[in-house]
Amino acid sequence: MTLPKLALLAVLGLLASSPASAEAERSSERELMVLTIANLAEAVGGPSGRRIDRAILEAMRQVPRHLLVPEEASGDAYLNAALPIGHGATISQPYIVALMTQLLDSGPDHVVLEVGTGSGYQAAVLSRLVRQVYSIEIVPALADRAARDLARLGYANVAVRAGDGYAGWPDRAPFDRIVVTAGADHIPQPLLDQLRPGGVMVIPLGRTSETLELNVVRKDSRGRISRRRIAAVRFVPLVRAPPAPR
Repeated sequence: MTLPKLALLAVLGLLASSPASAEAERSSERELMVLTIANLAEAVGGPSGRRIDRAILEAMRQVPRHLLVPEEASGDAYLNAALPIGHGATISQPYIVALMTQLLDSGPDHVVLEVGTGSGYQAAVLSRLVRQVYSIEIVPALADRAARDLARLGYANVAVRAGDGYAGWPDRAPFDRIVVTAGADHIPQPLLDQLRPGGVMVIPLGRTSETLELNVVRKDSRGRISRRRIAAVRFVPLVRAPPAPR
């Protein structure tokens, strides 16, 4: 092989491994993930399988999920699968993120509370659809990592703090929407109290992790609560902070 051909191959190799090439590959993976979500939503049918709004799909097309998971999970970031993120926590599969976001029925002027920040991915998706996201994470190390990653990626309308999500974020209430990304055996009263009249909460409910169902909880203008079961799901349990010593 002649020297010019060797040089050309070397240049092509460098281009293939360049940051721009790597980003193009991840963008292609994101696009495939979005198509998978859209097709799955249509295939499932019923109230849990409604079509996902274009705005939600576009938000998921833009959010770099591979930069919001641990490095060892980055290669699988755009699979439609839950991934471990450390400390016994997981990042939900993209379809469930899309479904929960759809069920929230958020608007651009809404203020949203998320209970269970995890990696920050759900908050990042929501940030492109609403005015402000407040997110609480019980594990300080996860809260710190998510806050750093979200700030680094420019999600300025997301605030993250470590704390007991069961208690909500009273200083920032009321909320137009609340999304809980952990399984609970009942609807936390503090969250109901912090939900604005006319607001919506999406929360997995069940006695055990094997019996969880995604629920849409609505609070009408008179404060009356109704809920609708959507689909069976799997989530890590909602963890309470230990009581303060007396």
